[in-house]
Amino acid sequence: MATYLAHAELAGDQPRMTLSEKLWQVNWLLILLICGISSIGFAMLYSAANGSFDPWASRQMIRFGVGCVIMLGVALVDIRVWLRLAYPMYFVSLLLLVAVEVMGEVGMGAQRWIDLRVIQLQPSELMKVAMVMALARYFHGPTLEEVGRIPRLFIPLALVLVPVALVLKQPDLGTAMMLMMIGGALFFLAGVRLWKFAVVIVLGLTAVPVAWQFLHDYQRQRILTFLNPERDPLGAGYHILQSKIALGSGGLFGKGFLEGTQAHLNFLPERQTDFIFTMLAEEFGLVGSTVLIGLYVLVFAYGIIIGLRSRNHFGRLLSLGLTVNLFLYVFINMAMVMGLIPVVGVPLPLISYGGTAMLTVLFGFGLIISVFVHRDIKISRRAFETEL
Repeated sequence: MATYLAHAELAGDQPRMTLSEKLWQVNWLLILLICGISSIGFAMLYSAANGSFDPWASRQMIRFGVGCVIMLGVALVDIRVWLRLAYPMYFVSLLLLVAVEVMGEVGMGAQRWIDLRVIQLQPSELMKVAMVMALARYFHGPTLEEVGRIPRLFIPLALVLVPVALVLKQPDLGTAMMLMMIGGALFFLAGVRLWKFAVVIVLGLTAVPVAWQFLHDYQRQRILTFLNPERDPLGAGYHILQSKIALGSGGLFGKGFLEGTQAHLNFLPERQTDFIFTMLAEEFGLVGSTVLIGLYVLVFAYGIIIGLRSRNHFGRLLSLGLTVNLFLYVFINMAMVMGLIPVVGVPLPLISYGGTAMLTVLFGFGLIISVFVHRDIKISRRAFETEL
């Protein structure tokens, strides 16, 4: 008993809040923003099915309802519990990535899913959140001076590069790049010096010619199409050209709900998933697109403010890291459909149709809200020194 009390004092344990106190502390305005963005998604999926809730909108609404229950449950769990579960969740996600290689379902030329009957689970989506948790857990322990030592970075580098390698093997270049950028953001937030990033970037650029040889044919085609979409307007460049046409035809106020010609005449591919933002822009124009972007910006602001207000380092890194993850989702999807980057198949969070992405994003929001609810809890950094 004395040992437990000593550990509790070292860990910074404080009187735990009651359930009613936690519910009072929940950031309901953030949840309202999440519901607002998701409602836009339901409307666009209804439009994508030509004015029908089936097959996409109804399923998405059910998943959102389940996800909200998960989000609220996660938010009410003590932040110290999530700190202790960070490594186990990472290794479970890693095992699921390995399982994809053994029993994964193949779709669109890639092996990325595990069929659970109820849902097609995509472990790489889970890894985005699990990796943030693991890195936040790791960097919670060392001081800023210790983070500056190169040997201290070997373990977190492995935490990033191992799942990146597994995801590249599926193959899923877009998600692998997202994992690397999320990892890089956590390294920066933890205090890693900029010159080390510069060294990694230079080494990465010098390795581009070698990496090009290992890309699959369709990946090379996507990059070449990005550089010159008109080279194959009816083949590889068809998707992005149709997306640009739809974006431009929306004008200032759009063609109206259910009136988008590119989408409803089936010129726009994957309008319920990757290119759903294009359909929104065609039907609601620049004004509608700006409203959605504004809602996302408010969510980003909440995530940043919640992270900065946290009195424990783990919560700070966790909230900021998950906000970076959400930002990358939004930025990459929108830049992709505008032709600013190659098409990589990243969904628009809370808008695009998809079970794993929806539930994973809501789980991440639950963690951010948990950081807010437990923002005043202090956790000694030495009590949870790295144990890998």
